[in-house]
Amino acid sequence: MKVLFLDHDGVICLSNNFGSRFKKQRKWGQRYQREYPLDARFDNFDKKAVKVLNELIEETSLEIVVSSDWRTWASVDEMGDYYLSQGILKRPLDYTTTVLDSTFDFDPKFDLEQTRSLEILDWLDKHSGVSHWVAVDDLDMSNLERNWGLSNFVHTTKPNEGIKKLGVKDQVLKFLK
Repeated sequence: MKVLFLDHDGVICLSNNFGSRFKKQRKWGQRYQREYPLDARFDNFDKKAVKVLNELIEETSLEIVVSSDWRTWASVDEMGDYYLSQGILKRPLDYTTTVLDSTFDFDPKFDLEQTRSLEILDWLDKHSGVSHWVAVDDLDMSNLERNWGLSNFVHTTKPNEGIKKLGVKDQVLKFLK
């Protein structure tokens, strides 16, 4: 099985999409976010980024595991519905889960990166049958010298381009073929 660990913000939800959920939420009033209709919980995905993701799905038959913190606002099934509504060809297979690993000294400078890396490594440890995998994120999780970085990682460095940035798709394909 080929797995893509997918962040959303800065990868397929780009900076020009940030905040679109607030416009959708105005008509629903002040509620807890999980009470909003599914479409109003999230910002829109960038159409060109979705096109690149769909090309990756078609070329590699990858499975998607959501590593984004968006996972806290919907079930996997609901996120699958949202993916389809945004034009993604495939529902996510799963989410990474929160890992509180006391064996690592967390570095405040890399807290988010370290946490997400450990969650991905934990998911891989618990799921056999993964032949190829890659994580794509706007957080830099390539910090291998710190004992928690990811070797199979593609960094999206421009929040307005994400996965559609020239060369990113090719980098992802190197890990999945």
